[in-house]
Amino acid sequence: MKSIGISTEYIALGQFLKLAECIGTGGEVKHFLQEKSVLINREPDNRRGRKLRVGDVVEVEGFGTFTITTR
Repeated sequence: MKSIGISTEYIALGQFLKLAECIGTGGEVKHFLQEKSVLINREPDNRRGRKLRVGDVVEVEGFGTFTITTR
């Protein structure tokens, strides 16, 4: 499991995918979420604005599992 550190209260799923290097630019988010399965705390979610907080676990199809930590 890889850790992604944030220094704010939350991070949007779209921003997280860029930070985790699953996508190259923010413009790819919508298409990426239509093509790949994303589980947040074992629940499917494809809302690019979904707020992720410290302790959340994100599983991205083809990229692995990530946990949100403080930076």
